[in-house]
Amino acid sequence: YYTNLLKEAGIILYGRTTYELMRFWQTFIQNPSGEKAMDDFAVAIDAIPKLVFSNSLKLDSPEITNWHSAQLATHDLATSVKELKAINGKPIAVGCRSLLIQLLNLNLLDELQLCYHPVIAGKGLPLFENCKAIDSLKLTKTKTFTSGAVIHYYNVLHAAH
Repeated sequence: YYTNLLKEAGIILYGRTTYELMRFWQTFIQNPSGEKAMDDFAVAIDAIPKLVFSNSLKLDSPEITNWHSAQLATHDLATSVKELKAINGKPIAVGCRSLLIQLLNLNLLDELQLCYHPVIAGKGLPLFENCKAIDSLKLTKTKTFTSGAVIHYYNVLHAAH
């Protein structure tokens, strides 16, 4: 599912921390695991253009220059997303919680795909913490996997300002 999602998207947005975690997949490009799902995902994540938002990384940082499909954002999030929406006909994927919240607050997110896994993981960060601009979500469809995971697709209904 996530491999196909990446193949359909035009770009994925990351914050620095999540981007650095996703660099893990680069190892499977050079040394495939032999597990088809993991290797296919590694190819998809390697291929999709990545736009990284960071205050600490620089344009010539090895973290950026060592992944051919990554670039550091040179504009703020709102400007970058508005430009991408204007020029790119493909979906823009968001791969990090903090950017998701910012985009919701900027009224720049149209759809959420939330995947619920049937495990109890303990503590974590609230997904919608500090989210002020969202009025409600309209469930448009669901997809259930044999693992028991369920994805809910929501249209975002923004609060009036």
